[in-house]
Amino acid sequence: MRTANMGRCGLRLAQLAMQLSAPRMQSTCRNLPHETRFRSMSSGPSSSDPLDSLSKEELKQMVMKLRTSPEDAPKPSGTSTITGAPESYVPRPTKGESSDLKNITIVELQRMREKKIPITMVTAYDFPSAVHVDLAGIDMVLVGDSVGMVTLGYDTTLPVTFDEILHHCRAVSRGAKRPLLVGDLPFGSYEVSTQEAQRSAYRLIKEGSMEAVKLEGADSQRLRTVETLVKGGIAVMGHIGLTPQSYSTLGGFRAQGRNANQAVDIIKQARLLEMAGAFATVVECVPDEVAKELTSAISIPTIGIGAGSHTSGQVLVYHDLLGMMQHPHHAKVSPKFCKQFSSVGVTINKALEDFKAEVRAGEFPGPQYSPYKMLKGEQEQFFKLLEETPLEDAELVREQYHKRKLLPDDEPFKLY
Repeated sequence: MRTANMGRCGLRLAQLAMQLSAPRMQSTCRNLPHETRFRSMSSGPSSSDPLDSLSKEELKQMVMKLRTSPEDAPKPSGTSTITGAPESYVPRPTKGESSDLKNITIVELQRMREKKIPITMVTAYDFPSAVHVDLAGIDMVLVGDSVGMVTLGYDTTLPVTFDEILHHCRAVSRGAKRPLLVGDLPFGSYEVSTQEAQRSAYRLIKEGSMEAVKLEGADSQRLRTVETLVKGGIAVMGHIGLTPQSYSTLGGFRAQGRNANQAVDIIKQARLLEMAGAFATVVECVPDEVAKELTSAISIPTIGIGAGSHTSGQVLVYHDLLGMMQHPHHAKVSPKFCKQFSSVGVTINKALEDFKAEVRAGEFPGPQYSPYKMLKGEQEQFFKLLEETPLEDAELVREQYHKRKLLPDDEPFKLY
């Protein structure tokens, strides 16, 4: 369309640009000088065409220069296309959509470990939190059984059922697209047998849209389970140190690896998990020096939580790091290793108190938040109908309703 309106000078460029793709050709023409693009054909050819003196090679070079103009230069990786998203945000394409954007996979996590790029993981439980985690560019999202203590009000993770975890996995998978999604196998969903573990893991992958599962412990039975799951095509993350599902046998939530023998055992567990095929492992509540030696002793990423600064990455619970909960129960279950990066809970409480106060005072909603108006002329008709239709006698209205004649469409529907 543009070439039809170009002068003789512009046509030369157009002939060279025909070898380019259609979008690129349009971009090239768009960057031509204004007088070249919109010269009137009726004015006749110019006697002093500035491109007449250029050779074919020089014209090609000009086209190539226009092709790589700043306007059409590729945007750097990570550039946000979503309002309010940070520069690090890279959205994941929808299923079936081709894209050069890199999503986080277990291969990418291994690459980050080898390049000593700290890995970030956040435990989240619902769609809104998953969206925020995705926008922040977090590498992994764990849908953990800690949902029981953080959002369901349990004192431990033991009461959490598989169906509860599955429910939250589905919600998170709708909100987080770029991070690697890991679903926790809750207590009682994988210990009975490797077959039971497989059934649970496959459901988290197929029905919960998870990309990996996590299980606790590294005894011989757990190791067989990890090996079986991996051979069955399921990526498995381990969990050693403090294992909350072993709350009863550990005698409570206690730090692990504080004596030499126990510390060596934890490192052995990490090695065994790697040999069984785990792609990474969580290391919880162990001394910094133990986590450092453990991380050096294996070749898979270690994700620390209360384990010092020498692991391959760190994980915290969404609600904990935001300081979201201002409640005695949450204070009781919040670990002392958790840093609050914000005090969202204070802001939430203040907003709720303001809402209550404005409603009680009759200030909300007010005209600003009452946007819906009757159609022109309908308000007068409305008040006229009210005057003609007495509504004061509620008992009379009720009696007329019950005595009304049923039309065929009003007949009660009988299911059985």
